This record gives sequence, C-alpha cells and structure tokens, in this order.
Amino acid sequence: MSTATAKLPRGPAYDPWRSWRSREGAEGIVAAGILAANARNVQPWRFVVDDGSAAGPAVRVHADPARRQGALDPFDRELYVGLGCALENMVLAARARGFAPRVLLCPDADDPAHAATVVLEPGEPQAGELYEAIPYRHTNRGPFRPEPLPPQLLGEIAGLGDKDLAAPALRWFSTTAERARVAAHLTEATKEIVADEDQSLAGHRWFRANDREVERSPDGMTVGTQGMPPLMSAIGKRLPAPSRRTADRFWLRQTQNVHLPTAAAFGIVTVPDATRAEDRLEGGRLLQRIHLFATARGLAVGHLNMMTVRADRERQLGLPSRFGKVLADLVGDPERQALVTFRIGRPANPAAASPRRPVAEVLARETDL
Repeated sequence: MSTATAKLPRGPAYDPWRSWRSREGAEGIVAAGILAANARNVQPWRFVVDDGSAAGPAVRVHADPARRQGALDPFDRELYVGLGCALENMVLAARARGFAPRVLLCPDADDPAHAATVVLEPGEPQAGELYEAIPYRHTNRGPFRPEPLPPQLLGEIAGLGDKDLAAPALRWFSTTAERARVAAHLTEATKEIVADEDQSLAGHRWFRANDREVERSPDGMTVGTQGMPPLMSAIGKRLPAPSRRTADRFWLRQTQNVHLPTAAAFGIVTVPDATRAEDRLEGGRLLQRIHLFATARGLAVGHLNMMTVRADRERQLGLPSRFGKVLADLVGDPERQALVTFRIGRPANPAAASPRRPVAEVLARETDL
C-alpha cells in the first residue's frame, strides 16, 4: 500500500479525511462515501439513513440539485458518475464494517434524484486493499514521471469491474501514437471550454482562492490541488484571487504542458448508454475502483473530462456533434459509448487533499424528514 500523499492541511474542511474511520454504523459508511472522487469537487450528494426499512437498515444516496454544474454538465453526466464513485466507497466501507451490502440502483421511478440505496444486510468483515486506500486517494493534477506502465498492469486495472459491474468497460490508449491522438483532442476540447463564456463561468464558480474561502465553502477546486510545487501553492494562497480568464489560461497551460505530455496512458470508461443513470452510476463505481487500485499500487489518476463536457454542450446547444464523433471514433464500438476519460501514471509529487463537507451537512435520518 502506498501512502505517498501530501500532508493534510489543518482546519475543519479537511477533518473528514482524518475522522472517517472513527464513525460507526451507517454514519461511517457515509463518511467513506464523501471522500470519493467527483468532478471539480462539487460533492453532488445527499444521504438518508433509514433504520426502519423493511429490508433492514439502509442508506439512500440522492443527487443534490444545488450542486449541478450548469453548462459544464448540462445533462448531469458527471453528477451521476460522482454519485457512483461515492457508492463504491460506501460498499467497500460497509463490507469492512461487517455488512453484506446490497445495492439497488435508481430504485424510485418517481424520484430521479434518488440514485441508489445500499441495504445493510449482516455479513463478515472484509477489508481489502481498495478499502485501505480510501484516505490516501486524491486526484493528482501534477506531473507524472516518464515511466510506461506494464501491459499486465493495465490489463489488471481493466478487469476491476468484470465480476459484478454489468455496464462499464475500459478502453486504454497507451502507445505513443494513441496518446498523441487523445492529447490532441483533449487540447482542442479545453480550448473550446475556455472560449465558451457560460462554461468558463460555470467552472470558475467552483474555484476557492484561499483558506478563508475553503473554510466558508469546503468544496471546489483549491490552489493546493492544482499540482503546483508546494512553495508556489503557498504563495498562490496569499496572492489576490486570479481572474476567471487568468485561471482559464493557467488550466490550458497545465493541460498542454503537464497533464497531457506526462500521462503514461489515457483511459476511457465506456458503457452501453452514457445517458442512462444506471450506466453512469456503475461507470462511476469502476472509476473509483481505478482510483483506489492506483493509489494502492503507487500510481495516480487525474480526470480529463473535456471531450465529454464539450460533447454534452454540443448536444445542449444543438451544434454539430464534433466531439461526440471524436469520442465514438476513439471508443471504436457502436455498442458502447464514452462516459469519462482520465490519465494515469506514476506521480512525480504527492497529491494534495481536497476540502470536504462534513457528514453532518450531507446526512439526514428518515425520522428527521
């Protein structure tokens, strides 16, 4: 198990990373869920504990409409992927705490925000390497070392969902030519997002420029999580908040000069229907497994969702499907669609933790409603 992560910042915004193991029962399962990967750290979840369910104790996972990303996620693709990531952490935590969790996806046809229910049936404690990796998993936006990943390792990662996830599969791009092809499309998609006023505004809404903003709103993208050297991060927190356009230019430079050229491989999680909530949730579960497996093996994962973001924006505006076609060509299978894209490699530096809202803010009990 690799525990090579940056030192946790002080303050209540980072306490969920420290205290999650100390919580018991359903609250402990939610405490693991809120540490999951999710796009731009919007934390799109709410949870309800039902101690009186006919099927036994249960935790319901709901989408939080206040956390939608507007033009950056007009059809809630990333919202449901993030819920799927949280769901995977919850299942791992439930097993480690002596439950045999039973997952029901989209169980309430009359409530589309009710994404899933985890029924907590009795079981034997099972804590594997993915569970142990939960507190060390942080999305890495810094450079990766120029080392290829063995094909056997990529194959092992691709098989992480084979046993129990019906929808998702993984498509790798690891050769020099393949990586160059994907990088060129990601660069163009990033430029289009920056040039789209509504998408630029939607992204800047989630930027937290300093510790004061983080404590006021423990979510979003922080200076410390941008992959800069520690000294530059420390200086950045003390400077005036950058303008939206300055932040956009920084993101584009990082994409072109750091994220893309240092990736050992790019991956696309594919599903039969990327518009279907159940497929998105299962794809999110696989994405979280990839994150945790990578953490356990000393690797790092960074999200690169620019092509899917642009494809959804084209659909929203009724534009020609440029990136929809690009993604279809990359997937190369008419029976499958791209859900999310990411990079993987051996990190040059530890990733920093992102702030998290506390369990008390996102959790309710059925008796309280």
